[in-house]
Amino acid sequence: MNLVIVESPAKAKTINKYLGKDYTVLASYGHVRDLPSKDGSVKPDEDFAMSWEVDAKASKRLSDIADAAKKSDRVILATDPDREGEAISWHVLEVLNKKKVLKEKIVERVTFNAITKASVQEAMAAPRQIDMELVEAYLARRALDYLVGFTLSPVLWRKLPGARSAGRVQSVALKIIVDRELEIEKFKSEEYWTVDAEVSANSPPFTARLNVLNGKKLAKFDLNDAEKAEAARKAISLSKFAVESVEQKPGKRTPPPPFTTSTLQQEAARKLGFSAQRTMQTAQKLYEGVDIGGETTGLITYMRTDGVFIDPAAIGEIRKAVGERFGSAYVPAEPRLYKVKAKNAQEAHEAIRPTSIFRRPETLRLEGDQARLYELIWKRTMAAQMEAARVEKTTIDLLNQDKSIGLRATGQVITFDGYLALYEEGKDDETDEDGGRLPQLRTGTLVDVHDIKPAQHFTEPPPRYSEASLVKRMEELGIGRPSTYASILSVLRDRDYVRMDKNRFIPEDKGRLVTAFLDQFFSRYVQYDFTADLEEKLDLVSAGDLNWKALLREFWQDFHAKAGEISEFRVSEVLDRLNDALGPHIFPDKGDGSNPRACPTCGTGQLSLKTSRFGAFVGCSNYPECKYTRPVGNPENAWEDAAASGDRELGNDPETGKVVSLKIGRFGPYVQLGEAESKDDKPKRSSLPKAWPPASIDLDRALKLLSLPRKVGDHPEDGKPITAALGRFGPFIEHEKTYANLPSFDDIFEVGLNRAVVLLAEKRANAKGKASSVAPLKELGAHPESGDAIQVMAGRYGPYVKCGKVNATIPKDTVPEDVTLEQALALIEAKGGVKKTAAKKAPAKKAATAKKPAAKKATTAAKKTPAKKAKAEA
Repeated sequence: MNLVIVESPAKAKTINKYLGKDYTVLASYGHVRDLPSKDGSVKPDEDFAMSWEVDAKASKRLSDIADAAKKSDRVILATDPDREGEAISWHVLEVLNKKKVLKEKIVERVTFNAITKASVQEAMAAPRQIDMELVEAYLARRALDYLVGFTLSPVLWRKLPGARSAGRVQSVALKIIVDRELEIEKFKSEEYWTVDAEVSANSPPFTARLNVLNGKKLAKFDLNDAEKAEAARKAISLSKFAVESVEQKPGKRTPPPPFTTSTLQQEAARKLGFSAQRTMQTAQKLYEGVDIGGETTGLITYMRTDGVFIDPAAIGEIRKAVGERFGSAYVPAEPRLYKVKAKNAQEAHEAIRPTSIFRRPETLRLEGDQARLYELIWKRTMAAQMEAARVEKTTIDLLNQDKSIGLRATGQVITFDGYLALYEEGKDDETDEDGGRLPQLRTGTLVDVHDIKPAQHFTEPPPRYSEASLVKRMEELGIGRPSTYASILSVLRDRDYVRMDKNRFIPEDKGRLVTAFLDQFFSRYVQYDFTADLEEKLDLVSAGDLNWKALLREFWQDFHAKAGEISEFRVSEVLDRLNDALGPHIFPDKGDGSNPRACPTCGTGQLSLKTSRFGAFVGCSNYPECKYTRPVGNPENAWEDAAASGDRELGNDPETGKVVSLKIGRFGPYVQLGEAESKDDKPKRSSLPKAWPPASIDLDRALKLLSLPRKVGDHPEDGKPITAALGRFGPFIEHEKTYANLPSFDDIFEVGLNRAVVLLAEKRANAKGKASSVAPLKELGAHPESGDAIQVMAGRYGPYVKCGKVNATIPKDTVPEDVTLEQALALIEAKGGVKKTAAKKAPAKKAATAKKPAAKKATTAAKKTPAKKAKAEA
């Protein structure tokens, strides 16, 4: 018997069908061991010894694998063909050796680039041993990430409370985003003008642009105001023009190479709007396969690759498919061979392509993300083996009689579409393209000028990064590896270091603080060149050209010393450095020549960054005499708001005589009644609603806020009070733990008893019929063990999968409507699974007296078998 070990159950199921009854295929469900999230998992003082811990869920799976290994003659490790796959095989082998189940057994490693019958059988015929150089590269990378994270993060927590974490690559990716934001903030827009003229010469009109003025070639900023542009317009209108030259140049546009991991993520972001994580999750499903004619077949090759070459046999198929679909003119004379300088030959696999180009997208029954991503991969692969597009570029220069004024028209026309008949690569940021076809003109031909239009322009700052352009930038800099980009970008969002606006990354204040801290105190370790150089050294480890522990020793010696040095800094010293580094952002120039750091409340104090367990904020140096505070960010009209709404008295409460004041705290503005008279005394406070900005708050509004919750009246049915208040999710009314939302904030003070009773009655009626009134987004079928319906639901906190009493949150980057039954079962299982229904006890009750023992035994078996299966799959 042969035991084959892979990562995923879907992959196991498919491969089992290919190999037949002499093989047992089991899944490890990804990594089975990891470094515990605690200090001491990597021990630099013990030559970087690493303490691995078996995941709780993996323990049972490893036991099943060990039991199967005992009964097998050969163990075949068939995890993915990259560094992570090699590491998983190594981890499994280490565990099996510790369990002492591999005595005198053959252990082999096989890899395949596609999950097809031919690929798997070919791999089985060519086994090898585990590549320890790849494993050592994994160990070095894992140790570095751990040492950086567990050394930097505690320093951050102590010196910059509120910061979540720092990482070797994560922090550099964040720096790229922050540096771009700084470029945008420092950018000063410049005005410039262009002058276009509509001209003709017994031909259809075409547009020509002024490019020579006063006998000199016009530079971009020569026309920098309306007056100069108008003078140029008049000069053109008073001149006669003739064709000075006509230049026609043939050109080619060659197709882009087939997809690598990085380019797939970029193009899916541009064309499909997918995040990197969503792209990789979808590609994983296409790689693991779908049912085609009763057999599960992988649709694409392995999706984590830096390579752009394609197997020669596959190229032959693609060229044949191109000829059949488009004709021989679209097939180049020779196959197109693409090459890149792979940073590590051992990790350079075949490009991402369909396992068979003859599986056209329209013939497959794919849905949602899978259909869209497969079509993108199929088209790109086909286009990569198609003929280049041929274009004709035309430039026409026009000059006036004394040649002091010149106009130029440019055009481009496609004479043969080639690969563009099927596919055109997307762009991150649109640029001006040359015009279309120009008329055929001869030198010396006189032209007529019909319309002259000056146009004002302003230079624009560099655009913020999209997922596609950020991935491209990281790859250009050599930071991280394509297989890690998806997780890096997800961490930045999950840590609230960045936010997305119109699919562009904007750094949050928290992210800017962390970047400024690292720039000031760990500058070397977040420099692009240093990070890229470290990646190259890790590649040398993969290639066997550098000892992995020597790399760790070299890195740790300086890094550990630097961390120790920074630990000695006082928090006040850190904040002083950050005040200087972030000054333009958190203390913007008022524009009147005054000190931007002067406290707007007391006038004598100086504003500075402060820290608390909740994070950083801006406060006055005269604290506690002056209690002015505000968030770190620089909101629009910050100075006007601060002057109008810093700590100020609004008047006295007519009932208590206490001072009512407006304050700006680290979590935003609020009103307060009186002051604390002791440590235990907590004055009444109320946050300001978004509808009431700080500058609009007067005594009347403050008293309204402090009066909340407001009693609307007593419910006519039970005489118990109905109250109106402002909560976390907006304005509401409450009666006996029933909450009904109000449309607007003003309704808190205006809603009457009759309307409140109606709103509460409607809320209670909806609650009673909730199960039937809230329609699921998608019905997935019944749970195979409990029989409960599995539904995709929309909830207050986001979409989730519902099965009986189990509610499992759907990951952020997954489209709810695209969730499959398999995904839902995995989410439910991760949440703890479903409890078996009591219905299975029925056979024991119905059994006759004489057969009672047998019935009991059968029932017990029926109960235990699913439980055992559930544990094995947990």
